[in-house]
Amino acid sequence: MTSEALRDRVVVVTGASRHHNIAAAVARRAVADGAAVLLHGWEPHDAEQPWGADPGAGTALLAELRAAGGRAELVTSDFADPDAPHAVLAAARDAFGHVDALVATHARSSAQTLEEVTAAEVDLSAAVNVRATLLLVQALAAGHDDARPGGRVVLFTSGQYHGGMPGELPYIATKAALHGLTASLAVHLAPRGITVNCLDPGPTDTGYADPETYAAVAAASPRGRWGEPEDAARLVGWLLTDDAAWVTGQTIASDGGFSSR
Repeated sequence: MTSEALRDRVVVVTGASRHHNIAAAVARRAVADGAAVLLHGWEPHDAEQPWGADPGAGTALLAELRAAGGRAELVTSDFADPDAPHAVLAAARDAFGHVDALVATHARSSAQTLEEVTAAEVDLSAAVNVRATLLLVQALAAGHDDARPGGRVVLFTSGQYHGGMPGELPYIATKAALHGLTASLAVHLAPRGITVNCLDPGPTDTGYADPETYAAVAAASPRGRWGEPEDAARLVGWLLTDDAAWVTGQTIASDGGFSSR
């Protein structure tokens, strides 16, 4: 289904390095709703993880969006580089003239317990997950035309505020930081008509879980299944529209009741 809800809007979507993840689903939804999309991805991160990379996924997604009639561009950039966030927003403005919205789905994942945690991993996770996200918001705000409607920021957190996740300390520390930043960014940017919200999508099937984990999470879910990227994309898609203009500063758990068990 397509609409014109985001016609003439430009959306930057980070983390689009897999064909089946939240970023890809958000980009498809945004294009279907009439937006132009600047995709960001960084395959080397996935290559370091147990689930491995999805080679060429960003390029394939770009081709898919264009084949559907969408205006789209792709940049690859390592957010460990402090200059990368502003460069990504600059690339979007060069391509489309302006940027209205940022959906920051990117995240560095790291499985380290208290006994395993290293200073290097804490620093790298903080740089990618927190510093880069904050600088992306800064870059969006710095170049935003307040006369344009549709100023939007959507951040992503995890389930650490519902229960302990002791096996992923660098990751959940940085996700907690994004959760904590949401209200302050929302208050700061509200006078300019830019909303800032944060989404906890719950366990989402992007192909990373082993069969045992997949079965256990599905059994624990009130809906009896994992979330799909499209579940998150539907909420993000609405948050980007004018109908959501009065919603800001919120962290929303859209997880099929997983956090309500």
